Amino acid sequence: MKELELVCPAGTPASLRAAVQAGAHTIYCGFADETNARNFPGLNFSRTEMAESINFAHENNAKVLVAINTFAQAGREYLWHQAIADAYAAGADAVILADLGLLAHAAENHSDLRRHLSVQAAAANPDAINFYAQEFGIKRVVLPRVLSVEEIAAINREIDTETEVFVFGGLCVMEEGRCSLSSYATGQSPNMNGVCSPASHVVYEQKGTAMVSKLGGFTIDMAEQDAPAPYPTLCKGCFRVDDHTGPVFEDPTSLNAASLIPQLAKAGVTALKIEGRQRSRAYVTAVVRSFRRAVEACAADKAIELGILANLSEGQENTLGAYKKTWR
Repeated sequence: MKELELVCPAGTPASLRAAVQAGAHTIYCGFADETNARNFPGLNFSRTEMAESINFAHENNAKVLVAINTFAQAGREYLWHQAIADAYAAGADAVILADLGLLAHAAENHSDLRRHLSVQAAAANPDAINFYAQEFGIKRVVLPRVLSVEEIAAINREIDTETEVFVFGGLCVMEEGRCSLSSYATGQSPNMNGVCSPASHVVYEQKGTAMVSKLGGFTIDMAEQDAPAPYPTLCKGCFRVDDHTGPVFEDPTSLNAASLIPQLAKAGVTALKIEGRQRSRAYVTAVVRSFRRAVEACAADKAIELGILANLSEGQENTLGAYKKTWR
């Protein structure tokens, strides 16, 4: 069986180097501005850092994909156009886009720059994927985290485009970043401004013996003394609904589909994606090494070692997410 491509996150140049050295085939990253969906302080790449990092990756037989996956704001399209031009000039192996206008711009102005369709486009059926391929020449689609393995296999039978799927990391339950909750609470859209639950709107307050986590003035969680106070992400916060108090949308947990790698390979998937551009170098190194061993074992038809990443999962809990189609 062909070895699946391992696509790994890098929020900083140091993380990119760590990912390459740990065995990543491909790294995805973004510029330090609103053009990418992880626009947090202290993360991402300057133009010089991007060019240097791409050179380092290429010298070590790895590829770099530049995520320009937010939606261009009216009157400020030049910022996104410049990001595409700069990624091209830096030697990026592909850009990851979601905005129709940006896809058209890239196809018209940088036709030899490979284009991947971001998960933010939410293309989850053959008709949508074939449209993007025919109109904008996309070579790969990152599938939303709402599909079972059987549905992915069915899609692959009807398209000529490569497919990339998530196998590890945080879960977004709000249609891949299209989060009205976060926008309502903070006034900043994950898709337009590139940030979900922005740190500038996060407040921790002591209330008696408890630590209260707030986002945009809304209480999202409350932790008793000596318990860890979670980052206030709305979809994973604790709320009171009827007689239940706890997570309403999704438990704090991480996707881990390592056990499904052989099935995903048989379903026709080209690449496996790890989420985590906000995570540390140590996290990137450990996860990449583990999944590189897993894809090599799958290609050699050997057993995949499981359960070794539990301590790196959110809440130290794992889920197969929508791959098993179980919903609260």
